[in-house]
Amino acid sequence: MKKTIINISLVLAAIIVYFLQANFFSWFNIAGIMPNIFVIFILFIGLFSNRTMGTIYGLVVGLLLDLIIGTKVGINVIGLGLIGFLAAIFDKNFSKDSRITIMVMSVAATAIFEILSYFLSYVLIGTNLEIINFVKILVIEIIFNLIITIIIYPLIQKSGYYIENEYKGNKILTKYF
Repeated sequence: MKKTIINISLVLAAIIVYFLQANFFSWFNIAGIMPNIFVIFILFIGLFSNRTMGTIYGLVVGLLLDLIIGTKVGINVIGLGLIGFLAAIFDKNFSKDSRITIMVMSVAATAIFEILSYFLSYVLIGTNLEIINFVKILVIEIIFNLIITIIIYPLIQKSGYYIENEYKGNKILTKYF
């Protein structure tokens, strides 16, 4: 029952993230560059739940984004699916207790997603390679996502540990032995 409530809450959170991304951050941008809070959202799910759930949420959210706003189906699917998968690897290798670790994970996830999206756009759509423009977009988006991660870190940590206790149980000692 609790897992169902968690999943319903995550779906509602995804809808809220979509409306924030589509409406609020379309006004609040720097040089037309908006943060990608879907990367933070999928990273959060993958870190605190499990690899399967993070990957599935990444694939589903990526597919919905591609169908709603994408030019080609597959770019966001692959990117967000990979972020959900990598978040579980981050979980096994790094601590989620430190704000700095979460910030580094957010920067890494944003960079991986944007580089992969740019590469897939070049291969699938045939966009022009503009490295200097891409680096500018990447740096601004990383800074945006970093600021958002810092702001919502207490919420991520509190709700994340609730999700983790439900999906993984309290296996603190068995994790290391």
